[in-house]
Amino acid sequence: MSAEAADADPAERVAELEERVAELEAQRDDDEQKSMVIVATKGTLDMAYPPLILASTAAAFGWDVTVFHTFWGLDILHEERTEDLKLSAVGNPNMPVPNAVAAIPGMDRVATTMMERRIADNDTATVSELLDTCFEMGVELQACQMTIDLMGYDEDDFHDEVTVGVGAATALSRMADADVQLLV
Repeated sequence: MSAEAADADPAERVAELEERVAELEAQRDDDEQKSMVIVATKGTLDMAYPPLILASTAAAFGWDVTVFHTFWGLDILHEERTEDLKLSAVGNPNMPVPNAVAAIPGMDRVATTMMERRIADNDTATVSELLDTCFEMGVELQACQMTIDLMGYDEDDFHDEVTVGVGAATALSRMADADVQLLV
């Protein structure tokens, strides 16, 4: 212990130490902010949930989160299509029917209705509610410009908070710096 520290008033010394601890904790918190980039490639009802749940949860923990939507994943961000996402019965291992039955016309609608009922019965957030949560928590939801052009989307069809005009190079740059990268 230095002579200066020994001569200091104990209350002053405690206050100085508490201030220094607070500074170090703030610095640690700033240095340790995690980041995550999710690439969302599918726009079905069941595949809209994983990127939105992961994004909103990470944002709740203070992470910097970006979700890059490409190809059919753009349907999640489309204002009109968000409310009409379907669940595919064919090739879905969780469907209680064989693929031959799942391929019958109308089975996707049946599967979607069953899932929507399950979502409502369990008080699970809807896709629209999860989108709103992501927007409120500062998650950056990006729409791939190449896919917008390829699929003939109008940029005005997306939710206002969506970042449009993002290319693969920007997404890759963000991914390279992220702590967690996921492809959904």
